[in-house]
Amino acid sequence: MPYKNIQEFIIHLEKEGELKRIHAEVDPYLEITEIADRMSKTGGPALLFEHVKNSKFPLLINAFGSYRRMQMALNCTSFDDIAGKIASLIKIQPPSGLSEKVKLLFTLKDIAALLPKKVKRAPCQDWAVTEGALLDALPIMTCWPADGGPFITLPIVITKDPETGMQNAGMYRMQKFDNASTGMHWQYNKDGARHYRKYKEAGKRMDVAVALGGSPAVTYAATSPLPPDVDEMMFAGFLEGRAIELVKAKTVDLFVPAESDFIIEGYIDPGDERVEGPFGDHTGFYSAADIYPVFHVTCITGRNDAVYPSTIVGKPPMEDCYMAKATERIFLPFIKLLVNEIVDIDLPLEGVFHNCALVSIDKRYAGQGKKVIHALWGLGQMASTKFIAVFDKDVDVHDYSSVVWKLLNNVDPGRDIILSEGPLDALDHSAPYANFGGKMGIDATRKSREEGMGRDWPEEIVMSDEIQHLVDTKWKEYGFDD
Repeated sequence: MPYKNIQEFIIHLEKEGELKRIHAEVDPYLEITEIADRMSKTGGPALLFEHVKNSKFPLLINAFGSYRRMQMALNCTSFDDIAGKIASLIKIQPPSGLSEKVKLLFTLKDIAALLPKKVKRAPCQDWAVTEGALLDALPIMTCWPADGGPFITLPIVITKDPETGMQNAGMYRMQKFDNASTGMHWQYNKDGARHYRKYKEAGKRMDVAVALGGSPAVTYAATSPLPPDVDEMMFAGFLEGRAIELVKAKTVDLFVPAESDFIIEGYIDPGDERVEGPFGDHTGFYSAADIYPVFHVTCITGRNDAVYPSTIVGKPPMEDCYMAKATERIFLPFIKLLVNEIVDIDLPLEGVFHNCALVSIDKRYAGQGKKVIHALWGLGQMASTKFIAVFDKDVDVHDYSSVVWKLLNNVDPGRDIILSEGPLDALDHSAPYANFGGKMGIDATRKSREEGMGRDWPEEIVMSDEIQHLVDTKWKEYGFDD
């Protein structure tokens, strides 16, 4: 069942034994992180801290911290179920480019009813505060000892393109500077940053709204790698199977998710920037302090039963890994749409989803493995992938033992490795320059003579079907249990 708000999700998590309530008072300074990190590393439940020091609001963390809870959040039994729904909608070949294809996909008649719906009254505006305790009222966490301060870690940041008027929702960490201001950590290639550059060039103040909580599908949609100007609320409606309700914000010209727990409204002045960070990031290392825009709070609204959602990132596996794994599966049909020989993709947790991609392909001709590597380096967020390894379609790229076996046996370093340079993720601390550095492609497919293989490729050892069947039928006769 889809959950229209975090309260419904909490009820179901508890019913399914996936949530633990913590009655003791806890400190948002480091203490919650240590508790949640232990739960993340041991497959523990979602945690609802009912008494957080210096705040009246309960805090929910690790709500998406397992495959099962992430599937519950997206109302599916498998992420491939959602990918299948998307694949079934891809019936025609739209104009060129992923952006145009996705836009057309989400304007098909059978999902037109899932477009966001505007309402005049909403739970997220049960109350409003414009002075006094603003950010100070929220249980904002300081996650790691060397962090630059407390950070809002699960925000849905809503901005609007000043030229088209189209809204975007993205997830960018926000360092709390004081009661009424934060940093806005949007990287150079994010839609929020693109909007900000337009306001800055025009010398105009930029309205921003930050939603916290609400529908799990809306939270997930804000993290999804949709093309520019494809509405995240429309995608969330697709995930939920119903339209997401939006309401006009109180002090800014933006529409916000009606079922949110909190809405933080405010603005960014052009050129108003300061040092943000450092921050203990999902790479397992601190990302360095840098200059980012300052977000000024004008108003906070919320629900009467508001719960503050939070997460922590650090050495994998963490809660964000399961959100990213959902993205890996859900967006596979879009990647196949553009690189149609791809069979499957795996983004290892240890690569934190931008350092490594393992790809299997239906290889039909010489050089196809290297062609796929270059194609992926030219594709949206895949462009920042540091290592790409390509395998034949009979390799299960989710079986890391098979992957390493094929990698070590099928690859000749002088023939099968591509060394290149290009854009990298901003969090890659190994790169010689910010956002730019070396990349490696590895073609681990079987090679033909046209690809420089000077001798016949050996046959892989496989037992005959007849003998496998014989042993299967006599297994118990041998004295083995099933």
